[in-house]
Amino acid sequence: MKQLYGLLVLAAAFAAPALLKAAPSPFAGRWDITISSARDSYPGWMEVVEKGGNTEVRIQPRVGSVHPVSDVKVNGAHMTLTLSPADVKGPATTWTLDLKGDKLSGVQQRGTAVNQLAGVRAPDLKRQPPKAWTNPEPLFDGKDLNGWEPIPAADNHWVAQDGALLNAKKGANIKTTRKFDDLKLHIEYNCPEGGNSGVYLRGHYEVQVEYEPVSANDEFHRMGSIYGYIAPTGNLPRKPGTWESYDVTLVGRIVTVIRNGVTVIDHQEIAGTTGGALDSNEAEPGPIYIQGDHTGGMKYRNIMISVPKP
Repeated sequence: MKQLYGLLVLAAAFAAPALLKAAPSPFAGRWDITISSARDSYPGWMEVVEKGGNTEVRIQPRVGSVHPVSDVKVNGAHMTLTLSPADVKGPATTWTLDLKGDKLSGVQQRGTAVNQLAGVRAPDLKRQPPKAWTNPEPLFDGKDLNGWEPIPAADNHWVAQDGALLNAKKGANIKTTRKFDDLKLHIEYNCPEGGNSGVYLRGHYEVQVEYEPVSANDEFHRMGSIYGYIAPTGNLPRKPGTWESYDVTLVGRIVTVIRNGVTVIDHQEIAGTTGGALDSNEAEPGPIYIQGDHTGGMKYRNIMISVPKP
C-alpha cells in the first residue's frame, strides 16, 4: 500500500507541470476594445493565442492594419504589451490590461498621454445563412445624399453627380443612416489611378478599394481584400478609371466577395474589426460606410442592399 501511494505521489509530481503548462491563458480569445480619451472614443481589437507554451498576440489599432505584438508579458490576470517601441518619432505606446471575468480594463500610454481601455469578449457571430433574402433596394438614388451622412460634416466633399456618389476631394467619410446586420450588397465603384478608399460592412469590416502602385501594398491590402485579414484569390486585371463591381454577402463573420463577377473571397471568416471601423460593437448592426479621407476622385453608384427575409 505504501509503495502504491509513493507511485501515485510520484506520478502526480510529474503530471502537475504538464497540467500547468497546458492551462490556457485567461486572456486567450478575441477581444473588442474601446479606447477612450478626454475628446473621443474609438475601437480596437485584440486576439490572444497560446502556441507551444507562448502567448501570441495581434492587435488592430484605430487605423492601419492588424499586426502581431512581440513584446507581451502576462502575469495571471495582468497583461502588458508594447504596441510600438520608443524611437526618434516619440515614446513607446503600451497597453496595460487587467482581466476580471470576461471584461478587460486598463490604460493605453504614450509618453504623458493616457487613455482608458475597456474590452469585452468578441461575439462568435456563428449563424446559418437565411433561407431567403429580400429583393435588392437602392441605398443611393443618384440625385442627392438622402439616406447618407458625411462624417465629419464640416469636411464633406461627397456629392451626387451624373448618377454617381462622388468624393470630389479628400475629406469626410460617409455612411448610411440605416443600419444592417446580415446583408447582401451590390456596389459599383470607379477608382482612379492612385486612388484609395474602402467599403465597410456594418461599419466594422473594410473591403479594400485601391489603385495605388502595386509595390505599395501586399495581397492583404490590395483591391478586393478584407483589409489586413483576408487576401483575395486570383489576379484580376487593374482597371483604374473604369466602372467595376463588388457583390458581397456577409452572414455573421462569414464573408464572400465577388469582384467583377469573379469570386475572390469564398465564405471566409473575418476575425475582427479593421482599421477605421466606426466602433467595436461587433454584435450590433451597423451602416454601410465608405472611406473618403484617403484620396478624392472616388465614385460609387448602383448601391443595392438585400437583407434576410423575416
